[in-house]
Amino acid sequence: MPHRQKLLGLWMLLTGSSIFLGLLSGLWLESQLQPEGFARLLLWFFCLSAGLLLILIGLPLEVQLFRPLRHLQVQLARLAGNPDAQNDFPPEGWLTVLQPDLERLRQGWRNDRALLGEAKIQGAKDAARIRQELEALLQVLKVPLLLCDRHQRLLLFNPAAEQLFAKNPALGLGRRLEELLPAPSLSDALHQLPKDGSPRQLLLPHEDRWFLCDLRQVLASQGEALVTLEDATERQQTDQRWRKPLGSLLPALRGHAANLATAGEVLSSGNTGPELNNRLQTAMHQDSQALSGLISELAQLLENLHLEQGQLSDTWSNDLWQALLPSLDQQLQLTPIGIPVWLRADSPSLLALLQRLLTQLQEATGQTSFESEIQLGNNRVYLDLIWKGEPLSLSLLQEWQEMTLADEDMSPRMGDILRRHSSDWWSLQDADGVYARLRIPLPAAKRVYPPPPAIESRPEFHDFSIADLPAPTDELGQLRFNQLEMVVFDTETTGLELRKGDKVISIGACRLLKGRLLAQEVFDQKVNPNRPIPPASTRIHGLTDADVEKSPPLKVVLPRFREFVGNGILVAHNAAFDLLAINLEAEELDIEFNMPVLDTLLLSRGLDKNLEGHGLDDLAERFKLTFPPGTRHTALGDARVTAELLLALLPRLEARGIHTLKDALELQKAQVEAS
Repeated sequence: MPHRQKLLGLWMLLTGSSIFLGLLSGLWLESQLQPEGFARLLLWFFCLSAGLLLILIGLPLEVQLFRPLRHLQVQLARLAGNPDAQNDFPPEGWLTVLQPDLERLRQGWRNDRALLGEAKIQGAKDAARIRQELEALLQVLKVPLLLCDRHQRLLLFNPAAEQLFAKNPALGLGRRLEELLPAPSLSDALHQLPKDGSPRQLLLPHEDRWFLCDLRQVLASQGEALVTLEDATERQQTDQRWRKPLGSLLPALRGHAANLATAGEVLSSGNTGPELNNRLQTAMHQDSQALSGLISELAQLLENLHLEQGQLSDTWSNDLWQALLPSLDQQLQLTPIGIPVWLRADSPSLLALLQRLLTQLQEATGQTSFESEIQLGNNRVYLDLIWKGEPLSLSLLQEWQEMTLADEDMSPRMGDILRRHSSDWWSLQDADGVYARLRIPLPAAKRVYPPPPAIESRPEFHDFSIADLPAPTDELGQLRFNQLEMVVFDTETTGLELRKGDKVISIGACRLLKGRLLAQEVFDQKVNPNRPIPPASTRIHGLTDADVEKSPPLKVVLPRFREFVGNGILVAHNAAFDLLAINLEAEELDIEFNMPVLDTLLLSRGLDKNLEGHGLDDLAERFKLTFPPGTRHTALGDARVTAELLLALLPRLEARGIHTLKDALELQKAQVEAS
């Protein structure tokens, strides 16, 4: 119980006891003395004077001293958590005289912080310019790039890497590379990189893809390593397609060539008779024919390799048109129609083909306005160029196939581009008899859904100071707060009776690293509880059965959340409830959340034993933490406010000598034992 409540209870007990005893004494004395008039009033005054005196002393003390002290404690807590906090509780009552001194301390603190901030800004101008140049370079670099420190923690990744690992929750600053690419060969290769910065390459299988990794140690660094990734899956599949036939052709070629060489040597020796000569000539003729056939097969294999569809890549039709339109002559007007689809194409060569083809169509048809459409066939997609008029003749199309894409000797012909796509073209009349079209069948892609929207560049994708953190193997309990990786999480459930069947319906989490909230390092996932959500719970968090109907169950979400947590410690407000919510299912899935846990509820109680109200709403009001509209009682919204609350509590913990994780856990333990 807070001291204020104990003191208030003691005051009420003494006051009530004094008044009760005064009443008993007054009744007994009145029955014995039977006073009248002024004497009776004087008797009752003396009997009740003790209780009245306690009331007269207690009320002014509460108004003039105790309540101002509580307000002063709240104000000092705000200032410790946030020096820019508003002065909502100026000194009152008998503490009013402290106002000038408190204001001077506040203003001096703010002035010092302002001067320190200006000094940091002035000293960081060059660093900011270099950072902007680095970020601009990383934005346009199409090669996925990762930079890790000597402990293989991520210091930097570019948007291309973020796109590549978009579905992997282990991508984040400070996370271990082995969580992102769990391959022992990669870890071993990074430990054995040459100190002179020379590169090493590694072909790495991961999930259903192959990555060609280029590894090198960064010179003039503390062991940082640069990792670039290239998706080599298509190349590997292409290699497999031609290595097997080539492996069977080469031994046969060598065998026939050796037979010819041996027969030639025997014939040239002159020591053979007519019969042997005939047999050798017959054998040489057979070997030469077989050799000729094998050479033809080899030539066909090499041509197929040149036109290998492994060069083709999945292309979204809208992207194709957006790339084509700006390159057309201003007199040409091309209007894409129809539903966008995926196709496989060598996009640069297909764009060049379409540019030349539209120019030829303009000359042949006299039209300047065309429509383009890509539609699905059985196993192909059809790219159609449409105009008003008659279809083209077959002879003209065959003539066009021999035309080069550019006026250069080595430029490929339009027919070469068609063969590269295993395609041909023809012209046909539409059913309405008004429009005609040129149709080019192209390979279809397996993808169906539109490409995901472009990922907005996150504000945190590099932090080189992570390399200064202690090794991950150091004892967690001895690490200071700004050396910890913390994951603040919250859950929403169907109700509060978890052991009686209530289930998780949402998990939200955010990450704190080096005492800084990473805005984009979040986990936000609704969960299908496979049971109805009671209306009473919906009124709190706003989630209905329809909201979670298409969401995955907790057995799917929980492993992904565990990957997101990684090696971090967990933080929650009233953590016992949220841990129970996830651990009930985690035990069945053999998933362990065995890391240390900080509870902001217990930390707040340990810091402010004399204050009431340690709920999230009360603390948010106390420290002026705001919930963005619509985020209260959402898992991610509450997690973010809890993270901001923890950042406000950390300076106050350090002011009380609580600097490490072990210290904070001991403070929490003391609160649990006291309750």
